[in-house]
Amino acid sequence: MTSKHPIPNAESLMNRRIHTVTPEMTLSEIVQSLTKHKVSCAPVVNEKGSGRKTLIGFVSEQDCLEYLSNEMFYGNPGTPQTGATIMKKHPICISPDTDVFTLSSIFVQHGMRHLPVIDAEQFLLGLVSRRDILVALGRFYDENDDEWRTEHFPPDLQLIMNQRFIINKR
Repeated sequence: MTSKHPIPNAESLMNRRIHTVTPEMTLSEIVQSLTKHKVSCAPVVNEKGSGRKTLIGFVSEQDCLEYLSNEMFYGNPGTPQTGATIMKKHPICISPDTDVFTLSSIFVQHGMRHLPVIDAEQFLLGLVSRRDILVALGRFYDENDDEWRTEHFPPDLQLIMNQRFIINKR
C-alpha cells in the first residue's frame, strides 16, 4: 500500500517521560513508586554519569503482586526483595525505528502491555504502550482507509456502465 501518510514508528509513539526504578530499590519502594506515579510497570535501570539510563530489566504490578503475596502468605522473610531480584531480566525491547505493524505483532503474540525503546548502546529512550499502538493504528486506518480500499478493490467499471444504461432505460 502506498500511503500519503507515513507509517508510525516507536520513536513517534513512545513516552519519553517514564518513571524508572533501580536494582537497589526494595520491593516496598517499588510498589510505592508504581502507585505514586499511577503506572503499571517500570524499567529497571542503571544510571550512567551522563544521566543516561541503561536498561537492565523490567518490573510490573504483576511481579510485585507475586512477590508481596508470596512473602506475606508464606511468612518467609528471607533476604529482602529488590528490583534486581524481582525484575524480568532481558525484557523484549524495540528500537526507535520499529514500525507500528511490527509493534502490534509483538504486543499480540507476547501479550505485552508495554515495551521499552532502547538505542544501540542499550540506553533507555522511552516506553511504548499497547494503547499507544491501538490509537496509532486506528488513526492510520482512518487516514488511509479510502485510499486502501480504492487500491485493493477498484471500482468495477463494467458494472457502473451497466447501471447507467439500466437507469436510462426507463
